[in-house]
Amino acid sequence: MNLLFKSLVVITSASLFAFSSSAKQKQTTPTNPAPHKIQVAILLDVSGSMQGLIEQAKEQLWNMVTTLGKAQCSDNTKPQIELALYEYGRTTNDQAKGYVKQLSPFTSDLDEVSKILFGLTTNGGDEYCGQVIYTSMDELQWKEGENNYKVIFIAGNEDFLQGKLHYSKACTRAKSKGVIVNTIYCGSYEQGIAEHWNLLGECGQGSYTNINHNARVDDIPTPYDSTLIVLNNRLNSTYVGYGAMGFANTTRQQEMDKLNYKASAKAGMKRAEAKASSNVYNNASWDLVDAVKADSAYITKVDKNTLPDSLKDKTTEELRLYVQMKTTERELLQKQMLEASANRTRYIAEQKAKNVTSKEATLETAVEKVLKEQVQRANMKID
Repeated sequence: MNLLFKSLVVITSASLFAFSSSAKQKQTTPTNPAPHKIQVAILLDVSGSMQGLIEQAKEQLWNMVTTLGKAQCSDNTKPQIELALYEYGRTTNDQAKGYVKQLSPFTSDLDEVSKILFGLTTNGGDEYCGQVIYTSMDELQWKEGENNYKVIFIAGNEDFLQGKLHYSKACTRAKSKGVIVNTIYCGSYEQGIAEHWNLLGECGQGSYTNINHNARVDDIPTPYDSTLIVLNNRLNSTYVGYGAMGFANTTRQQEMDKLNYKASAKAGMKRAEAKASSNVYNNASWDLVDAVKADSAYITKVDKNTLPDSLKDKTTEELRLYVQMKTTERELLQKQMLEASANRTRYIAEQKAKNVTSKEATLETAVEKVLKEQVQRANMKID
């Protein structure tokens, strides 16, 4: 009995020690820090003369996100990218709100942002720049912290002083949140200054740029375009819609491909490049592959009734294997797409070097230059 008692004491003590050590280890294990963010709010003048700006914005979206997708934080992590979209200058919007309307809050759903841009039309009205900046400060969920790059791009072509809310009040609000405000005047440099678009240091040391909003962006065909189109179509087949919006969003994905290619070959190619970057183009809210990548346990939680018909009757293990197969297929396709995109970029650079001419600034060139400089203020870099 004494021997048995001693054995029980030893076993119990060892178990308690193991439990105590395990508990202590769990308590001291650091949780994963929240990812750094790049938050970009795009404020577009949609008054009658701005159709060219809207056309450039449709095409610029994918160049912007592919540029941001190359950003890297000082701790070697990749920032999470969120976009928001506002329109101002439309007479049918609420006058009490300064004819300003939020079209999208901060989101990582790039297809939705693209869809909204393709649905934009112009309409004459008063353009209240101060009001739209101030409204975006209040309505959007800006993340706190100096290691987050928070930025506004406001584009238009009327006097910046219009409206009852002076832009200086909006700038004070922006600086209090650490948000940089960049202005893009659609017209000549001198006229933009005359109409008060050069805010200097008043709005978080932002930039002032002018563009020709009616200019067409260079659209140079390359030997790699057809490869990207084929790979992109194959990439779409790796998406597994789930949930109430699964089917609708897989359909939307293909529709956005077609609309961007129709807008220009360049927009289609830049969209394909963005889709090849998993840290930029992520659809965990409706795609089971991305959802399981974010949470491996989600395979046991998904409502199988919302899956495509071919998957509804699969066991959890069969579904897991299917998702693993699609994950591997997607990663290979994305790697091939990034290689094709890199070759395409080099080819275009070589062609431009052969034909050096004075090019007019466009929304694409203006935004890309600003992004590469300003992310450094949030301890990030874009190579």
